[in-house]
Amino acid sequence: MKQYDVIVIGAGPAGIFTGLELAGSGLDVLIIEKGRDISSRRCPKNLMYKTCVNCKPCDILCGWGGAGAFSDGKLTLTTEFGGMLDAYIEKSKVSELIHYVDQIYVKFGGPQKVYGDENKEEIRRIQRVAAAADLSFVPARIRHLGTDNNFEILSRMREYLSDKCEIRTSTAVESIIVESGKYVGVELAGGEIIKSKYLVAAPGREGAEWFVGQAQKLGLSLVTNPVDIGVRVELPAVVMEHITDIVYESKLVYYTKSFDDRVRTFCMNPYGEVVTENNAGLITVNGHSYATKKTNNTNFALLVSKSFTEPFKEPIAYGKSIARLANMLGGGVIVQRLGDLLDGRRSTPERINRGLVEPTLKDATPGDLSLVLPYRHLVAITEMLEALDKVAPGVNSRHTLLYGVEVKFYSSRLELNSVLESQIPNFFAIGDGAGVTRGLAQASAAGVVVAREIMAREGKKQG
Repeated sequence: MKQYDVIVIGAGPAGIFTGLELAGSGLDVLIIEKGRDISSRRCPKNLMYKTCVNCKPCDILCGWGGAGAFSDGKLTLTTEFGGMLDAYIEKSKVSELIHYVDQIYVKFGGPQKVYGDENKEEIRRIQRVAAAADLSFVPARIRHLGTDNNFEILSRMREYLSDKCEIRTSTAVESIIVESGKYVGVELAGGEIIKSKYLVAAPGREGAEWFVGQAQKLGLSLVTNPVDIGVRVELPAVVMEHITDIVYESKLVYYTKSFDDRVRTFCMNPYGEVVTENNAGLITVNGHSYATKKTNNTNFALLVSKSFTEPFKEPIAYGKSIARLANMLGGGVIVQRLGDLLDGRRSTPERINRGLVEPTLKDATPGDLSLVLPYRHLVAITEMLEALDKVAPGVNSRHTLLYGVEVKFYSSRLELNSVLESQIPNFFAIGDGAGVTRGLAQASAAGVVVAREIMAREGKKQG
């Protein structure tokens, strides 16, 4: 039985940057990924089918590069959103780490352009208009890689690491082995046991539920994260371009008058398209934008954050129950014109076709989101659209399309120390699936934090 120095579970950005940072250190590293290698990742729906065929695991969410391989590849160069690393690490240090990983993305083919470096006065003007509408406008420096270019960058990282660590794709970890309070190794789905001195768990969002189950089995303390559920909004790109041409993606935050619930924009995709994701059989909605092709539409998510108290402990199960209801009623993703939602009627194919916004997601089912989303969520979303209309007139148009549901399966967080180590020595937890981060930049930075700590303990220097 081979003994490794480090096992990394998951080859998303957190796991990849752990590997990149450990490369050349002399440590024996194994990266295990349950999805396919990046050269083999092909969504059958995009190739030959019109609808999702429920691949297990999903090629969009799993495989080398994680869900980020087919994301629009936005590097959010700020500590203000994209994760909660600053809950563990000093904010100035997090900022340094984000700059560090950003330069690595550029080294592997990221574009030089960064949105948000110019037009400071225009940004201030948008902030003033937003404030008057009870919105907090949080601009950020954004490096947009693009879905197509991001895939190529991740492929180059895979090639770079091919002779520097062992990589096993299409290999699922069944369980984490701990004996007498000490980490020992992992058991694979086929029964093989692999041991190592250190474990870096970076399971990604699709592996979040599995990871919570492992933590509970090991008796580790968990902190329940807020549950983020909402819709993806699609509208003509011209409505938002006075914002997106300057900052590309902004974070607009609103607290509802009715319930004081927090609503925010998320994952804005100028000139992009709406897409589906398969989360273990549940079809949810997301958005992409490309470096080399554009549509006439912009899309973004509106997510309502809810923090539950005792005895609630299952944020993932709650989100899945709502997604399951949408799938039951719509056979997948539901699309509805805002005007139809406000009039209390379902959208039909005829009403969608008469609208001014042509859907980029062609297989969404026209329907009624009021039969799916909780009342508080609907109130929050409609209030937010009214507020956004004051910043970008046209957002609250009756023709605006709403796709549902969008759910972010953030795991409950383990209690971690300042180097992202769990209560079990040498067992680290990072990335979106561990509930620590919520985007490419901070997930990548978390991998660097853990890798550097392991090298320090082993008296190694970065290669």
